[in-house]
Amino acid sequence: MLISNAYAQASGAAADSLGGLMGMLPIVFMFIVLWFLMIRPQMRKAKEQQKMITELAKGDEVVTQGGIAGRISRLGENYLGLEVANSKEGAIEITVQKSAVAALLPKGSLKNL
Repeated sequence: MLISNAYAQASGAAADSLGGLMGMLPIVFMFIVLWFLMIRPQMRKAKEQQKMITELAKGDEVVTQGGIAGRISRLGENYLGLEVANSKEGAIEITVQKSAVAALLPKGSLKNL
């Protein structure tokens, strides 16, 4: 008899199932921390941005994500006309996507620039 017999142990199976659960605990904890520190604030910021875009009105002064400041001259469903300067021929207007609006400026901000 060179090889000894191996016998199963009943108490090892119960300890192993608890150990597997304890091994998952750090991963679950990391996901919860990531949810509260990264995902939840990003969702809140996106919701505020969407609300700001839906409340845009003609005459509002805005800054686009590209840094262009102007006054809204016309509104469409997905695009808006942005009056960026005045010339001898009239107002210079560009068309930008609504989603490109980064911030809403207080009234009269463009006169100070």
